[in-house]
Amino acid sequence: MQKYICDVCGYIYDPAQGDTAGEIKPGIPFEELPPDWVCPLCGVGTDNFSPTD
Repeated sequence: MQKYICDVCGYIYDPAQGDTAGEIKPGIPFEELPPDWVCPLCGVGTDNFSPTD
């Protein structure tokens, strides 16, 4: 699954890991994150993320 990086702070969302702080279980693709999910480090929305290489 594709990882995404926060353009603001560099946090990497890894679907294999999920986001336990945001109650996102492992295995959830970035495209299926809830619309109100924000970066756990800096608080920006998914529109500020880019796919990693």
